[in-house]
Amino acid sequence: MEISADLVKALREKTGVGVMDCKRALVDANADMERAIAFLRERGLASVAKRAGREASQGLVEAYVHHGDRIGVLVEVNCETDFVAHTPEFRQLAHDIAMQIAATNPQSVDEPEDGQSDSDGIPLLKQEFIRNPGQTIADLVRETAAKTGENVVVRRFTRFELGAAED
Repeated sequence: MEISADLVKALREKTGVGVMDCKRALVDANADMERAIAFLRERGLASVAKRAGREASQGLVEAYVHHGDRIGVLVEVNCETDFVAHTPEFRQLAHDIAMQIAATNPQSVDEPEDGQSDSDGIPLLKQEFIRNPGQTIADLVRETAAKTGENVVVRRFTRFELGAAED
């Protein structure tokens, strides 16, 4: 089946995946854009799982101050290389996560830490993304990892709220 360059380009713009992977997915999906996206998502998640054990020691610290200057967040998001840490996709991920933390005030990144009960709220990675309620923060991280080709980890965060009691 012949796949047009325009169709490949459209899929690449939607997903951020490489040209050859887009073309293969379109061939496998008989030029059906939605099925091709599903194929890419499956393949991307499989490759993300393979990279999960690799060390993510680069990255960035994102600072976010919410409107009204009453809530501030610092979040550390790590990846494998400094190059990926400075891509627009990675920077957007860090910003989105910082905004999520400001809005929802999670108590932990993933599982509750020692001494915290489940009543302390939903851990950050298990929360629904405020900008896309059908997607969790973990899904957002995996999607960015698939696009960048690197292991991506939310390492830690701190949230400050003016006048809030200290824990």
